[in-house]
Amino acid sequence: MPEPKLLAFDTSTDVLSVAVRHGDRIVAHSGAGGAQASSTLIPLIRRLLAEAGVTLAELDAIAFGRGPGSFTGLRTACAVAQGLGFGAGVPLLPIDTLQAVADEARHRFGVVRVVALLDARMDQVYAAHYAFDGDSAAVPALLAPEQVDVPDGWALAGNAFAAYGERLPSGTARHAVLPTAEALLRLAPALLAAGGSVAPADAWPLYVRDKVAQTTEERAALKAAAASAATL
Repeated sequence: MPEPKLLAFDTSTDVLSVAVRHGDRIVAHSGAGGAQASSTLIPLIRRLLAEAGVTLAELDAIAFGRGPGSFTGLRTACAVAQGLGFGAGVPLLPIDTLQAVADEARHRFGVVRVVALLDARMDQVYAAHYAFDGDSAAVPALLAPEQVDVPDGWALAGNAFAAYGERLPSGTARHAVLPTAEALLRLAPALLAAGGSVAPADAWPLYVRDKVAQTTEERAALKAAAASAATL
């Protein structure tokens, strides 16, 4: 069976990651994210689709990092994914960013039991356990660094070491990785085959930590991103 044609992107951290798979070919880009993501994501998607030789309407699905992560980043990814999905009639694959972190660690370092971490700011981390050599029903949690539990034989992976390294459990392997679009591409086929795609209206971010409201600037930027994506 041929590989599905996929677009994937993640804007949950300060790094913007986008990738397209068309047959055996993968084209990818990573660069500055954060506040720039809402203005640069759609032009990058256009460019990578053209480089891969596939149109938006030809995609089998669009995968995006649904969270946890930066509030504005998650809203940007979701808004763009929804706009693209509505505009082209393509189903969406919302994928946990911590699962993408764990898969990136597995892909790069060969670890199969991973405690994935992302810096949640405010003296906390997002954390979840992923066992690739057995059943893995991970539930992301918001914890103080000292609360992270690392079973024997497990590795730590993520972007929380610079901020909280001395407060995290010691005596285990540590791998500095991010939730990349390439990781989303690796995770997407199994999720798609298992019926994990959703209609654009049913795709939502996973926050873990709640925020009361968006700022006026956030609402305006995300409305513009969704509208632009719908006409891509």
